[in-house]
Amino acid sequence: MGGFGESELQSSRDARKVPLEPSQLPAEYRNLYDKCMKTTLNINDQLLADAKALAAQQRTSLTRLIEEGLQLRLRAVSNPAPLGRVRLPVFKGRGGLVKGVNALSNKALLQALGDDA
Repeated sequence: MGGFGESELQSSRDARKVPLEPSQLPAEYRNLYDKCMKTTLNINDQLLADAKALAAQQRTSLTRLIEEGLQLRLRAVSNPAPLGRVRLPVFKGRGGLVKGVNALSNKALLQALGDDA
């Protein structure tokens, strides 16, 4: 039978039926399946070109650049910046509305602004 003994054929048949867990793989193959997953992404052409250029400039891989970007975004979502009180500016000048301008009319306000709009 082509160089295979019956026990070898049986074990190869069993291997095809039941996939191995990463912990059952030899050590040199474990990281291939444990740490990362291959995937396909649809990315804007210009964004991809810019990312490749940045990766080359920084002497890193495109994969590493994308991983770093995802990690930054995920960290930002999980650790949002604390919101403090925002102090709004208040105008304390003089004057007010120009006489004859209807403040409830966008058209009147735009006309009063003239070329400054």
